[in-house]
Amino acid sequence: MRNTKPALMMTAALLALAACHKTPKPADLPPPPPSSTPAPSSGMSSGTVGNGVLPGSRADFIAQAGSDTVHFATDSSDVDSEAQSILTAQIAWLRKNPGVRVTVEGHCDERGTREYNLALGDRRANSAKNFLVNGGIDAGRITIISYGKERPIATGSDESAWAQNRRAVTVVPQ
Repeated sequence: MRNTKPALMMTAALLALAACHKTPKPADLPPPPPSSTPAPSSGMSSGTVGNGVLPGSRADFIAQAGSDTVHFATDSSDVDSEAQSILTAQIAWLRKNPGVRVTVEGHCDERGTREYNLALGDRRANSAKNFLVNGGIDAGRITIISYGKERPIATGSDESAWAQNRRAVTVVPQ
């Protein structure tokens, strides 16, 4: 009985140390994108005033440009005709709102390595940015970020989900 007390104390000390053990931090990821849903507080932060849309807001951008998202083919950063149409509408809105800065996010589907997809997301964001710049938008108004495969919009491991995740998104701040 006398020998079990030190063993019990040692076990308790080990359990206490194990409870304090910290899990290693995963590799740093880019910050999360701004919420795509408007904040429920004031009309100014949601982009709406009463039942209308506040000019220069995210809601105004979507209403006028039609979409904030262009999609890409597998392993591609080429801007196809559908993407050109969407980006052309975005150019028109950006010209009407010269004080607004945007961020273009590049995204990929889940296939491929993290490094490959971060590079591909960067090429996609740059392709969209270059189209906007070639359309007359000042490059200084546009920042880019690649999230690679880290921020999928659609879950699933099929072509439908992958197609939705291969995108560049033009984000207008609240």
